[in-house]
Amino acid sequence: MIEPKLKGRGWAYTGALLGGAVSVAANVAHSYVPPVGSEQGWSPNFGAVVGAVFWPIAVFVAVEILARVIWPNGRAWTALRFLGLLPVALVAAVVSYRHLSGLLQFYGEDDLTMLIGPLAVDGLMVMATGALIATGRRQPWTEPVTEAASEPQPEPVQEPAVVPPEAEPPAPAPVAEVKAEPRKTTPKRQPSAAQRIAAAVARSPKASDATIAARLGLSEATVKRHRRQAVDSVSTPNLKAA
Repeated sequence: MIEPKLKGRGWAYTGALLGGAVSVAANVAHSYVPPVGSEQGWSPNFGAVVGAVFWPIAVFVAVEILARVIWPNGRAWTALRFLGLLPVALVAAVVSYRHLSGLLQFYGEDDLTMLIGPLAVDGLMVMATGALIATGRRQPWTEPVTEAASEPQPEPVQEPAVVPPEAEPPAPAPVAEVKAEPRKTTPKRQPSAAQRIAAAVARSPKASDATIAARLGLSEATVKRHRRQAVDSVSTPNLKAA
């Protein structure tokens, strides 16, 4: 995600460079101001020129350390941060202020200009440095929420309901096969000899006893006896009917 470009950092760089350059130049120029009672042809020592460059740079570096360094939490670190760096920055700022004020006095400026003029130079450098610090910290940036065009959502596909298979009825218990007992058939009763003889006589009344005996496989005496009984049984009802 690309963060939006922060505006104003160009002016902050311009102010820091301009204020720092003017402060360094003014401090170096003040080192060339001859002290009261100096001889003709006087020139500053090299150390004084180097010292003049140090003071504005010390102010700039002290502000950077105070603001940019992420200090640990705790009272000891807070005391070291402010009680250590603030005096350094304050001393460098006071010395630089006096150099700029003395230079303005040497140039013949009025008292008010000598009083507030140096504040504009070092103050511009300090404020521009603070602006760089403020714009250099990345702030969380969120994209503007834009309402997207509502698109028709596809209807959810309904899967066919799975019907559980019906429970099959339990298989019937095997039934022992009962073997049907064979029916006892009553042997067909054979007609008696008398019935057979009577039937033969009825079919062939003129047949002799020998013929009927041979046909039925009986003795001739048996045929006579039963034939006589058959004739008697037939004649008796006739007599009763008469």
